[in-house]
Parts: sequence; structure tokens; C-alpha cells
Amino acid sequence: MKNKFFILVILFQTVDLALSTPKKYESIFNFGDSLSDTGNLLLSGALVFPVIGQLPYGETFFQHATGRCSDGRLIIDFIAEAFSLPYLQPYLAVKQGQSSQHGVNFAFSGATALDAEFFFQRNMGSILWTNNSLNVQLGWFRKLKSDLCSDNESCDDFFKKSLFLVGEIGGNDYNYAFFLGGSIKQLQSMVPSVVGAIANATSALIEEGAVELMVPGNFPIGCSAVYLTLFESPKKEDYDRHGCLKAFNGFAKYHNNQLKQALDTLRQKYPHARIFYADYYGAAMRYVHAPLHHVM
Repeated sequence: MKNKFFILVILFQTVDLALSTPKKYESIFNFGDSLSDTGNLLLSGALVFPVIGQLPYGETFFQHATGRCSDGRLIIDFIAEAFSLPYLQPYLAVKQGQSSQHGVNFAFSGATALDAEFFFQRNMGSILWTNNSLNVQLGWFRKLKSDLCSDNESCDDFFKKSLFLVGEIGGNDYNYAFFLGGSIKQLQSMVPSVVGAIANATSALIEEGAVELMVPGNFPIGCSAVYLTLFESPKKEDYDRHGCLKAFNGFAKYHNNQLKQALDTLRQKYPHARIFYADYYGAAMRYVHAPLHHVM
């Protein structure tokens, strides 16, 4: 119940999506990484992470491993539930014949906002889980588009009733670089490229007919177990009052601020589209600030 409540906090207190939307979405199209992958990595063979096909993954809700990097549901599952839609089929399942009537999930665990070439050019390619970047996922969407609708008019009608989620994505771009020893100062120069990739994908989807889009920001990585473990500091001043690493949370805020500015630019370019920014950082920090308040 704790996880469900936390995810509902993220959905309804970061972006007033359900209340601000008079119509009911008929489908959802999702792009991202392990935070929203509902099976693409597993269906690909999961060679880099074979345990995702075993319990305890999936045990608390589905009672079997589904390919989600969770013991239960993901944020995207709760979004689907909120609009009375079925859980999204992963793209690789749709390729095998599953229905795409209510949308498709293109997210792939380990995916980056930037193409793999960026990392190989900087001698970071060996750490990548996958080459299925955000741009590759967009390519999948374009390939599938002709199966979703037959002409421009039918596509426009279909996509006007659809919600497009672009992320969360970009976290792995930073994870890979940090885990290989990159400093916060070094990675700040990477942020415009990552944000640019997210903005370009959002723009491309609008050009393809999307009009309702939600683009989440990054989480407070300085509060995550992996960062607290790998970057443990002997200096008390490096931590905030909740025990989170201040510098890494500051980096996440830096990314999010750049992303919000990029989305403002897109809103001016595409006034007919509704582009929501989802503040995952703020929602997560609400839980960090008062964890007992969110216990059910």
C-alpha cells in the first residue's frame, strides 16, 4: 500500500492531469527507461539483467515476473488505471501480435535520452545496457504508426484522444557517467544535450500528431540507495537533514530546471499542444520529508 500511495502522490500532486483534462484518454503511448518498462527488456532476452524474469520481480501484484523493474506496478500502470485503461503492452509484445488499441509502451530498461553513439565516442559505451535510446523508441513508434491509423485524418483523431509520456528519461545518461567516475561539474556540460534530446523527441511526437504530452523530470538521485552507497561521504555537510546527498540533488534540480525551460519554448512553438511537466522530484521529496505521513 505504501508504494501505491506514493505513486498516486506522484501522479496527482505533480501535474493536475486528471482534473485539468475534460476528456477521457483512449490510449497511452509511453517512452522511457526501467522506470516505466513493462516488458521490453525481458522480451528482448534480458541478457544484461536476466534476474528480471524471476521472483521477487512482480511478486506483490502480478504474482509472476512481468519484466517490470519492480515487485509490483510502475507509475505508468497507475496512470493507466487512473484513466480506466488496460496496462500498456510493451512494443515487443505488440510486434508479436498483442493489441495496440489502447496504446503501446516503448520504454526499455537501461535506455538513454542520448543515442549510444554519444557514449561510445566518449569511451563509455561498454557500460550501456542497451542501444534502444529515446530516438530508437521514436523509430519504433513511427514504424507502428501505420498499424494504428490509416491516414492523416484518422491519425489526428486517434492521437487527439491519446496521452503521450516522454520519460522519465535521461537518468541513465547521468547514471552511466557518474558510475564511471564523472564529476558533477563534468556532467553539467552534458545536461543541455540530454535535455535537448528529450525536447526534440517531444517536438517530433507533436509533429506526428500528439497534442497531450506529459514530460517528467528527474528524481532526487541524492536520496537513492545506489548514490548514497557509491558516493558515501565522511563529511556531514555533504548531506541534508534527511540524509540525502545535497550535491547530487542539486544536479537533479539543474537538469529539471533546464527541462522546464525547454518545455516552455516548446509551448510557444506549439500553442495547440498541451505539454505537462511532471515534477517527480517534488513528489519524491514530499515522501522524504514526511515518510510517516504517507504510510497507509
